[in-house]
Amino acid sequence: MRILLGAVATVGLLTGCGGVYYAAEVNGAAARLEYARVVGAESLAPYEYYYAKEHLEQAQIEASQASYSDAANYAETAEEYANKAVELAQAAHRASGR
Repeated sequence: MRILLGAVATVGLLTGCGGVYYAAEVNGAAARLEYARVVGAESLAPYEYYYAKEHLEQAQIEASQASYSDAANYAETAEEYANKAVELAQAAHRASGR
């Protein structure tokens, strides 16, 4: 009985941690994607911007199904591509003299 209770408690903790990790990842990705939008990445780096946006949306779908590990992975990819979109948009601004 103790082993069963320990296993249930461990699963509960892991699930909770997954949700916390996902929340941290998705918040970072969402903030970076918003910044990408602000600097004009929708038009200056559309592939990277929309790739990030779709991955962020998929992360939210996965999280709604309690697939926190998958959700975190999608959120990480979203943040990575949002960063690329920001870099490309900023480079375009520098090149145009804005």
